[in-house]
Amino acid sequence: MPAHDALPNAQRLIAIGDIHGQSELLRRLLSDLPYRPGQDRLIFLGDYINRGPDTRGVLEILSELARQDPDAVFCMGNHEEALLRYAAEGDPEDLRLLRRLGIETTLASYGDLPAAALADLAFLPPGHREFLLGLESFKRIGPYVFVHAGLPGGQPPESCPPDCLLSVRGAFLTGPVPRGLTVVFGHTTARTPLVAPGKIGLDTGAAWGGPLTAVVLPEMVWYHAPGERFLPTAKLSKP
Repeated sequence: MPAHDALPNAQRLIAIGDIHGQSELLRRLLSDLPYRPGQDRLIFLGDYINRGPDTRGVLEILSELARQDPDAVFCMGNHEEALLRYAAEGDPEDLRLLRRLGIETTLASYGDLPAAALADLAFLPPGHREFLLGLESFKRIGPYVFVHAGLPGGQPPESCPPDCLLSVRGAFLTGPVPRGLTVVFGHTTARTPLVAPGKIGLDTGAAWGGPLTAVVLPEMVWYHAPGERFLPTAKLSKP
């Protein structure tokens, strides 16, 4: 599927922020969303694994969604990228990074496995492995760019190094966005969603006990699990 799709009339886009192993919040949010299979598109912004208690459950839900809905979009997060890089290269620095990112909770959800199981993704069922290997760096649909972290320096996503799409914060949050585009992103945690010119931030801290958030576009209708209601804000905090 190409990285740039048109937005058909009457189609709704439903973007979901960082999940981080919170399978129960994901189930609750999906059950509340006004999602019409075959008409609307689900877009997930990455960071499905680590920190929360049930990465296995999250990947089972998402891999099944990917099978049922080939138009659903699953972006890669920096947590998935670190795992895939370590599995491919085995660099001890990447293992130290994964431990800082909470990989132990991911391994525990598969049965308290040792870190050695990370090599070659051997601990994952085939469907979960295929799901992670198929993640996209970003997705453009109509006037929206869906990406895990953002676009540095006002560059279009096609011009950005892949690692910047997964890790940028300040250069994106305080900088411009390409004219005519709205960037929908996660990665930078805030107590409430961010809405600023050309930017919509959806990481409301599910990894840290906050809600899991979704937005329906172009209407800009918000959903949260648990169902707390709050207004978007421009205040951001680094996790």
